[in-house]
Amino acid sequence: MCLMMIGTGVSGISSPLSSASQAANAARILFNGIDAPKPKVTGAKHPKVSASEDIVLWNVNFTYPTRPELKVLDDLKLIIPAGRVTAIVGPSGSGKSTLVALIERWYELDGDMDKNKLIMFFRNGLIRVGQHKLQDIDLKWWRSQIGLVEQEPFLFDDTIFENVANGLIGTEWENAGYGKKKDLVEKACKESFADEFINRLPEGYNTRVGDVGIRLSGGQRQRLAIARAIIRNPKILILDEATSSIDNRGEKVVQAALDRVSKDRTTIMIAHRLSTVQKAENIIVLAKGKVVQWGNHNSLMAAVGGPYWLLVNSQGLEIAEADYPENSADVSEHEKRTTDLMTLDKSEAVVRESVSTRAGDTEYEPKGVCRSFWTLLLDQKPYWSWYILMIFGALVTGASSPLQAYLLAAIISSFALQGDYLTVITNFWCLMFVTLAGGAGVGYFCLGFASTKVSFHIASAYKQEYFEGMISKAVSWFDGEGHSIATLAGLLANDPVQLHQLLGINMAFVATSVLSVTGCLIIAFYFGWKLTLVALVSAMPLAMAAGFFRVRIEKAFERMNVEIFATSAKWATESIAANRTVTALTMEDRICDRYEKLLQDHVTIPTAELGAIGAGHWLSFVPTAANRIQSMRLKSLPSNGGSTILNEATIDSSRGAKIEFLDVWFRYPSREAPVLSGLNMTIGEGQFAAIVGPSGSIISLLERFYKANSGVITYDGHDIEEIGLCDYRKTISLVAQESNLFNGTIRENILVGVDETETTENSDNRMFEACRDAGIHDFVMSLPEGYDTVIGSKGVLLSGGQKQRISIARALVRRPRLLLLDEATSNLDSETEKQIQETFERTRKGRTMIVVAHRLATVKNADVIFVLGDGQVQECGTHTSLLQKRGVYHNMCLAQALDR
Repeated sequence: MCLMMIGTGVSGISSPLSSASQAANAARILFNGIDAPKPKVTGAKHPKVSASEDIVLWNVNFTYPTRPELKVLDDLKLIIPAGRVTAIVGPSGSGKSTLVALIERWYELDGDMDKNKLIMFFRNGLIRVGQHKLQDIDLKWWRSQIGLVEQEPFLFDDTIFENVANGLIGTEWENAGYGKKKDLVEKACKESFADEFINRLPEGYNTRVGDVGIRLSGGQRQRLAIARAIIRNPKILILDEATSSIDNRGEKVVQAALDRVSKDRTTIMIAHRLSTVQKAENIIVLAKGKVVQWGNHNSLMAAVGGPYWLLVNSQGLEIAEADYPENSADVSEHEKRTTDLMTLDKSEAVVRESVSTRAGDTEYEPKGVCRSFWTLLLDQKPYWSWYILMIFGALVTGASSPLQAYLLAAIISSFALQGDYLTVITNFWCLMFVTLAGGAGVGYFCLGFASTKVSFHIASAYKQEYFEGMISKAVSWFDGEGHSIATLAGLLANDPVQLHQLLGINMAFVATSVLSVTGCLIIAFYFGWKLTLVALVSAMPLAMAAGFFRVRIEKAFERMNVEIFATSAKWATESIAANRTVTALTMEDRICDRYEKLLQDHVTIPTAELGAIGAGHWLSFVPTAANRIQSMRLKSLPSNGGSTILNEATIDSSRGAKIEFLDVWFRYPSREAPVLSGLNMTIGEGQFAAIVGPSGSIISLLERFYKANSGVITYDGHDIEEIGLCDYRKTISLVAQESNLFNGTIRENILVGVDETETTENSDNRMFEACRDAGIHDFVMSLPEGYDTVIGSKGVLLSGGQKQRISIARALVRRPRLLLLDEATSNLDSETEKQIQETFERTRKGRTMIVVAHRLATVKNADVIFVLGDGQVQECGTHTSLLQKRGVYHNMCLAQALDR
């Protein structure tokens, strides 16, 4: 009996030991992360240090850890005067944004070494604030003195009020009451002109902005970021391409606000649009990590042929003197007409509220537990042979317990015998025990091997199906509540693991337990049905009731657990993705406190389920399994018919496409005001068409991210809704304002949209050609690993201009019939922008180009320019003809003419 108990105990240890091993490995990774070096936080602060002093960078050399051989800053020397506006301009990759990173202390100037590659990082030099070294200043205090507006601002999935109020963290108003904070938020939004669109929203400052601000346009996000920066009344204001996402009118009003708030504080402006830096008291021109020219706008323009002069002239619009209004009254009238027509500009017209269910969508009906299991099994026909082996193992192991009870009873009965007969009988039953042990061993091996094999295959298959279901959704689906990137990433990581646990050894043990109980009941009824019946009547109802309530509570707990997990995972993912915003706003403590609260909810809420844990243990996995299967099925459903349309029209890929908008009306879901109001527009085959004004929805409709409410959009005479979605998009390339790159090599990012059937040689030749056209080939070849260089998550290891040029190369390598450019060159310096424009014009043969632009210098050579306003075409013609009309377009050109 003791040996039997020992065997039972040893078998029970195996599963916990496996879990303990996994936990130990997870703990090692966890503690490595916890014990990782942290930056020096403490140091001098006010009143010993003042942020209102000159910032001096002296002999600064800097390389990024991932590219230690490439100097971004090379023996840089410059002074940023206190209380003045200093603009830093230059080509992409010249080190402008690196200066921001050093001033924010995201990197320290301390030479370090990669222990794996034994390569020294060149990060040395001196940065001083007054008489103090920057690294000796208290980190959080220093960052609280800085207001930062980045090129691609990050907003949390919260209300407008909370996003702007985050700028108060680390200031004297951090713990102020709601009324005081509300006054400060409204004041900051007025100064950044964000109140213009906020007051039009139904919920005003309580409007949620969505995941990374997806429900706002680029211009709206930028204005809120400016408000968040100036609300803290910083001593230092850093504007890293702060107006790059705002159109001509928006830039003008925001620039006026920035000019006002820049007074009496140190302001650092990083800019490609030189119209934004003309009033700067000090302009520094960088190239290859060095200062090549400095001065104010007038003095730099006096140096004809110099770096700054060349940059300015590459952005200027040629407007004849006769085209200028005759007097200031004419200018005012032109400005008034432009403002009236552009009240609903791109940066204000689009607020993507929660997306309602489209017509034709079918709501998925959750399945019951049994039906879910049956569906799962039907999907696994390729693995049924493994299921047969698993069933065999379950039968053998399940039979071992009742047989063990029978053998034990037989041995005990044999003790009543005497003499040699006792020895013979006991030896026989002992041999049966050994035989049973061997059979049970074989059964457990078959059970464990088959269940593990099946579980890994199924988890992998469903993770793939889950991901394919997400990625094939319509763009509008991601605008909805509960479909944020962070939430979906958490579900993708967690749900397949739950399936793996369900279909692994846990389910095998459950099957064994069920068969074992069944066998024991059969034996018990055979040898003593009366006693067995009494035991069942007295004990079984309690066990069944406990199991029933366990299932009910477990299902409720699981729903709550998924919600809490998704919320906490979403918050963590958002915060990590926005690490630069978090550190710049000194939000670390606030982020950690909120995350702790979310985790505490996970601990305190589910206490009600503890009472049912002891009974009905074998049922505990069922609701989790059903919920996971239902979740998989729900996510795998297509969100609208557009994702499953079959070919109904053929596409000729040998020439450019003709695009027509015929009485197109469109509004975003949950918005009453239409964005397009009966738009009629024709773009001829092979034309270079430019669209200026409130045109953000044009690209979304052409890419079929959304469907027009009424009217027709045709592609070579075919309604685009009648063309197969995949085939349609294969003929289109889009270069968006904010480039999205994957964490892979440059080669992988460029060739991601190329047909996989092409040979490596052909695809490489296309890639080299596209990169030369995009002006990025020479830079890539200068890297030690060339096109095999890993660029990091979202291309973090590249400058904004370099990322955009790779995006342009990725678009060109597809050789599209229709090329869509949505502010594609807004992040490029003037010289590169000019080269890219020449590339577009040189490679436009055989394709139609539609360009949405704020910089009018980029569209002056267009075959046709459409000026949109109030959802309709207000003006149409070439650059020259529109200037002669002296209308809206003429006035927009005047506002951007730098050489006046």
